[in-house]
Amino acid sequence: MSVNDTAAALPAATGGALPNGASFPSALPLRFSAAALLWFAASGMTALWPDAPDAQEWERTGEFASLLLVAAGLLALAAPLSAILRPAPRGWLAATAAGLSASVPWLIALALGVIGWEILTAKLNLLPRPFFVPPQALLEVYLDDWPRLLDCFAASLRLLVTGYAVGSALGVVAGVAIGWSRAVGYWVHPVLRLIGPLPATAWLPIAFFAFPTSWSASVFLIALASGVPVTILTWSGVAGVNSAYYDIARTLGASQRFLVLKVAVPAAMPHVFVGLFMGLGASFAVLVVAEMLGVKSGVGWYLQWAQGWAAYGNMYAALLVMALVCSGLVTLLFRVRDHLLAWQKGMLKW
Repeated sequence: MSVNDTAAALPAATGGALPNGASFPSALPLRFSAAALLWFAASGMTALWPDAPDAQEWERTGEFASLLLVAAGLLALAAPLSAILRPAPRGWLAATAAGLSASVPWLIALALGVIGWEILTAKLNLLPRPFFVPPQALLEVYLDDWPRLLDCFAASLRLLVTGYAVGSALGVVAGVAIGWSRAVGYWVHPVLRLIGPLPATAWLPIAFFAFPTSWSASVFLIALASGVPVTILTWSGVAGVNSAYYDIARTLGASQRFLVLKVAVPAAMPHVFVGLFMGLGASFAVLVVAEMLGVKSGVGWYLQWAQGWAAYGNMYAALLVMALVCSGLVTLLFRVRDHLLAWQKGMLKW
């Protein structure tokens, strides 16, 4: 048997193994079929099982059942497609196939979760109201209250991007200065050790007193939350650069500016991105708290409004969107990191 014949036979022998260690198991069509059946069951149960007599009347039950039916239909269509594509896919098709293979258990678990959620709330009314609502209540919020929700998230994104950009930029500059200059480190390091461990929300009274508007005070708090980890990690990265890099650059006639911008900063970039990831998570936490204290629009304001009116469906819907937005921003930051640090791609996962 030739080498080419052996390579062609490998996917069949391994049950449809994909390149780079990903697997495309031969049982994948059956798994898609099982997931489709569960989503069909969830749709039928939602549409045909009457709500509990003492439960609230949910207006979007029919639309939610239709949405589950569409999901089931897509999974049913994916089952024969996965059987057709199973023999040794390559390129982007291989990556897509590996992603589908990895997502099937989650699709099954999600269908079971939706069924349990629906039964415990709308069908049997076992969980106390108004603290627990069925999944169609979230769909009702997205369909009926989307203008207000969209406006609040747009306002929060403007506030988050402004504060995060200011804090990250100042953090990088401060970190490079501390790591490069002993004089700056002598004066700034003790201050950083003093304010670094304190949560940014502890500065709320001072921020709202010192700044003219609640928006500018919120920008300061978000910048503080994101700037501290960026400063510390950038400083650590610059201080940890191998001194041999500087010696080689000086031998070639490099100036101080060149050493900072072309040697120290690029070598510290892996640490900088770790600080950026940490700062983004801290910024989201501070964002919600800051918007609960005076901002006229935003996710924090929306959550406070929903709790005040006991509209817990609105609160859960906003939290779900917020989680997706935060995850999307972190993913985007990882894409930037992988582009700038291609040599480290795959070393840090999300």
